[in-house]
Amino acid sequence: MIHSIEILKRAPLAGGAEFGASGAYERIDGVAFGSLDPAHPGNACIALLDKAQRNAAGRVEYQSAFVLFRPADPVRGNGRLLYEVNNRGRIMMLANLCAGPAGNEPKTAADLGNALPFRLGFSLLWTGWDPAAPKATGLWLDAPVVEGIVQASRDEYVSGTRLGVHEQFRLSHEATKVDSVTVRRTQTGERTAVPFVLADNRFVKLAPEGTKPVTGSIYEVRYQATKPWVQGIGFAATRDIVSHIRANGPDFTGRAITHTLAFGISQAGRYLRDHIAHGFNKDENGARVFDGVLTHVAGIGRVFLNTPFAQPFRTRTWHEDHDFPEVEFPFSAATATDPLTGATGALLRGDASDPKLIETNTPTEYWQKGASLLHTDPMGTRDIDLPANVRGFLISGTQHGGKAGMPRDNGPCVNPRNWHDPMGAVRALLVALDEWVVSDRAPPDSRLPRIADGTLVRDKDAAFPAIPGLTPPRAANDVSPLPSWSDPQQPAKSWGALVPQVGADGNETGGLLLPDIAVPRGTFTGWNLYREPHPAGELADRDGTYLAFAETKAAREAAGDPRPSLEERYGDGTAYTAGRRQAVEALRAARLLLAEDAETFLSGG
Repeated sequence: MIHSIEILKRAPLAGGAEFGASGAYERIDGVAFGSLDPAHPGNACIALLDKAQRNAAGRVEYQSAFVLFRPADPVRGNGRLLYEVNNRGRIMMLANLCAGPAGNEPKTAADLGNALPFRLGFSLLWTGWDPAAPKATGLWLDAPVVEGIVQASRDEYVSGTRLGVHEQFRLSHEATKVDSVTVRRTQTGERTAVPFVLADNRFVKLAPEGTKPVTGSIYEVRYQATKPWVQGIGFAATRDIVSHIRANGPDFTGRAITHTLAFGISQAGRYLRDHIAHGFNKDENGARVFDGVLTHVAGIGRVFLNTPFAQPFRTRTWHEDHDFPEVEFPFSAATATDPLTGATGALLRGDASDPKLIETNTPTEYWQKGASLLHTDPMGTRDIDLPANVRGFLISGTQHGGKAGMPRDNGPCVNPRNWHDPMGAVRALLVALDEWVVSDRAPPDSRLPRIADGTLVRDKDAAFPAIPGLTPPRAANDVSPLPSWSDPQQPAKSWGALVPQVGADGNETGGLLLPDIAVPRGTFTGWNLYREPHPAGELADRDGTYLAFAETKAAREAAGDPRPSLEERYGDGTAYTAGRRQAVEALRAARLLLAEDAETFLSGG
């Protein structure tokens, strides 16, 4: 329940710039004050809520910051609310979907990139859901802390990869005691104890003073943690704020809100999957919260949030965060039975709270995040059909973090990184989801690799050609139950995650093929390998690979490259141009590219 809203500031967005028929927008920053009844069935699954301090009415209080962008003239808006789950406090939509610069504080129209959601007339909402997210982002959640609990916990750190260079290790929770610090070079390597000091109750330093972590190695701190937040309140905060704003649309957007959509990238997409699975898409009065949901690059993941001493920033890949909770049955929106646990279930709940759901993934999520289990049985032996209110897409030849302007150098990897941008397809599918929710116009059919037609295979059966410099991963894609994250053990069995099959060029043959894959100038993969000073040969953290075709037959032969050259494929380039146009027009006709993105592809973008 939301008791009150405090508006902290309101101002014209992007200097009062106008966005087509939607006109100018206004930004509103505020704080929502809410409370939860621990006895309410909709809150029963929130870990530690029963142990949190209560107010005089017996309720547990919380506060959540929010940011709302709305049409300054409500009549010019479309009457719909688009909620984006923030990613570790970051607004992702502007830099990804809109192809603008990153940041939570857009100042100019250029900071909003192509401004697609604004031109469509949505009111846009972000709220705080993660009490561990940096307060400086402006999207924070103030959740209660539970005193008097001490529990074994663990943190891992890899210096020089996704979280930058570590000079010391900041613990996820306060420590009463550190039991050990170990290091291993690879995920499967042997742990070796290292000297350390507990600088205070949140920071651990290597000893002797001045010792720096080795780049790419995995440091594990096991400790006794105390004072956990009631972190699962984040789910209820999202539910309650969105429900409150929807019910009081004229007070927030200037008009009634007819429909609500949710969008989430990576961690935020995993959050939305968990939001649905835990039942939070039904508010405390029984009403549906989100009518439509679009997740991008979530794989089969959930978010490590609704657990005592949770660490929601974790994301499980082969080398980083491998033994932290992210996957649990059920994976798919379709009902399945799990041989490992004996459970039967589905992500969706099969009632009126279920949203229309579109899930998009890249090959990275198949190689590292078990995405095949969205549309196969848990052991990967057969394809399964998705429910009528669900669509799934593999955006072939892209990588986890793909967007406009991706780097093309090697970074920490052996091969040049994958620059292919999947966002054209995501933009088209957001529009399709909106039409599906508002007018019941069916979206494009799913485009997924399948066991039955040979486009989905075991990782060892992926038929990569012998391209010079391209070594397929030697270990990947193990998706296993994790009985204990605080003391993980090697699982006896794994679920049967599969990967997309590739053709003679090393490009995927199934899924949604954007023009750069349908008419390629090189090989794009969703995986890459580390090079020194990182652990050489280990599967890299969500980076992909791009290896260009040789320009000429002579250059190809000199390099020993089995892939036909550009000259052999396309001659003087006429065939390339014609093939690209054909691919673009087919995608546009299928509603998998918007007209503006189609024109960009045709103009050479």
